[in-house]
Amino acid sequence: MKPLPREFAALNVSRETEDRLNAFVALFQKWAKTINLVAPSTLAEVWSRHVVDSMQIYALYSGPRIWADLGSGGGFPGIVTGILLAGAGDGWVHLVESNNKKAAFLRTAIRETGARASVHAIRIEEAPAAIAHCDAISARALADLDLLMDFGWPWAERNPDLRFFLHKGRDYQREVDKALGRWRFDLVKHASVVEPDSVVLELSKLSRRRE
Repeated sequence: MKPLPREFAALNVSRETEDRLNAFVALFQKWAKTINLVAPSTLAEVWSRHVVDSMQIYALYSGPRIWADLGSGGGFPGIVTGILLAGAGDGWVHLVESNNKKAAFLRTAIRETGARASVHAIRIEEAPAAIAHCDAISARALADLDLLMDFGWPWAERNPDLRFFLHKGRDYQREVDKALGRWRFDLVKHASVVEPDSVVLELSKLSRRRE
């Protein structure tokens, strides 16, 4: 495992957690040869571009939370969050991934790493019926902010304390402005520790604007 940035010192990652992360990366690299889990151009930088980028989420909202990770794909950030929760001994990640091959990969990753997670091989629109409650939602390279609010709204109606943690690139402000046409929310922009022009958007207190 490569040295982690100083921003993650507070996570106190144990040797067991390091072993789990290493096992996940090895499995990911094996499966990525036959399944398109991430952009091929980023495979050589799996630790910085994907693992550390995913760890930002848990660093921002650590503890025994219940997560819904939407469009889990190659397991970033969902499996990484589940591995960190395994180190904490509590919490859970519901991985929502409709692609059956990717869902099979995610199940294998959970089995081999002991991540505290389960896979829901269903469409995101169906997930609120299958997952009764979550404390937080994560999504990475999935959809515009406005659509992500639509996806998360059923959970927000049940849990007024729900938070979203969403990776976004340099064009994030356009997405924020568009979403504000339909939604009200509190917003905190966290600078990415991986990409200088990227952010993790933390949203809370979501509500609909009147039509």
